[in-house]
Amino acid sequence: MKPQSTGMATTITLLVAAAILSGCTKRPVTATASAPPPPAAAIPASPVGPPPRPAATAPMPIASAPPGTVRPSPKEFVATADLRDIHFDFDKYAVRPADGKILDANATWLKAHPNILLLIEGHCDERGTNEYNLALGERRARAAMNYLVGQGVTSSRIGIVSYGEERPLCAEHNETCWAQNRRAHFLVKPI
Repeated sequence: MKPQSTGMATTITLLVAAAILSGCTKRPVTATASAPPPPAAAIPASPVGPPPRPAATAPMPIASAPPGTVRPSPKEFVATADLRDIHFDFDKYAVRPADGKILDANATWLKAHPNILLLIEGHCDERGTNEYNLALGERRARAAMNYLVGQGVTSSRIGIVSYGEERPLCAEHNETCWAQNRRAHFLVKPI
């Protein structure tokens, strides 16, 4: 082989490898320090096209039950006026300062009621794919859980579930409505 054709083959090989390694994404990655990214199992992956859209009524499983235990069904939990929802900025899962105050009050109530289990639902607005929003909803629920645990609420009392965009509070297509849908919602159940 001639030196010139060896150099060209090496260049082509390097370009192909760089293209494969760099990949391409549809959305920018958002990094915050409030919660770790969801486990790889929470983000469906498929080498050939996107995975099929899951049914609207199929939530992600409750994530914090210890191994070997029966996970409670989200249907067993109810809302209480004592725990307020928190909201998130678009495409973010960081707890905002004003929402930190709400979580502080929620943590105080939970510590005063140790016989209550908590389920945190993560919700998103309609923008983005269903798979992306399910993962983002889980990050939001986990960020709220991590904050509460940091305030002294026992982690074994908390479960999380993501509904992504599937359970909106508001169905209009504007920022005011979308802001209401980007939330962590709190449900309780007696032990």
